[in-house]
Order: sequence, then C-alpha cells, then structure tokens
Amino acid sequence: MEHYLTLRIVHGATAVLLLLGVIVHLIMLWKAGRGSDEAVLQRKLQRTRRLSLPLLAAIGLSLPVTGWWLTHLAGWPLGQFWLLASSVLFLVLIPLVLLLAGRLGAWQAPGSPTAARNAAIYAVLVLAVLIAITALMGAKPV
Repeated sequence: MEHYLTLRIVHGATAVLLLLGVIVHLIMLWKAGRGSDEAVLQRKLQRTRRLSLPLLAAIGLSLPVTGWWLTHLAGWPLGQFWLLASSVLFLVLIPLVLLLAGRLGAWQAPGSPTAARNAAIYAVLVLAVLIAITALMGAKPV
C-alpha cells in the first residue's frame, strides 16, 4: 500500500509541476513579447525551446505511465469514463504541443508577425486541455 501512496504523490506532484510550468512559461513569454527588447525575447524563446519544452514534454509523457500504474494498483477498470476521456484529451494534447513547438520556432525567426499570436493561441489551447485533464483526474472516485 505504501507504493500506491508514494506513486500517487509523485503523480500528483508531476501533474501540478506540468500545469504550473506551462502557466509560468505563458506569463514569461507574454511579458517578454510585450517588452521592447528583442534580445530578451529571443533569449527566452531559445531557452524555452531548448530546455523547458523538452523537460515539460518528458514530465507530461510520464503522467500516463504513472496514471496507468495507479489504476492498476487500485484495481480500477480502464474503461471508466474519466479515464477514457482524459486519454482522449491526452491524445489531443500531443499534436497541440507539437504545433506550439513549431510556432515558437517560427516566432524565434525574424519577420514573422503572426507567429506570436498563433503561439499564444496554441499555448492557451494546451493550457485548457491540461486543465480539463486535471479536472477529470480530480473528479475520479477516491
């Protein structure tokens, strides 16, 4: 039983870390984009694309594995609505993250005026899907 509790804490902490990481990066890039210093924006975009995005993706990809392990240890059937709906939302999340990574790359390239707006749209969609998945996980039976 102690494995279940430990895994539940790790799973919950990584979910919160992922959600907070996306929110912090949204705020950071929004503030840098509104500023007039192009060098600061380019540095933050490069750091986000090279370090933060792969790290957040690794954290995000660990969540289905630890989630499956939790349901296995708890003995819940995998056909429950909240689990199926969150799996579908996770499958929607993957292409959105890939599109966001592409838009961040386009934003980093000079002379792309709509890339910032498109990156913001994808980032908000990613955040909305993450919040929906988190809400479904919070609605599961105890």
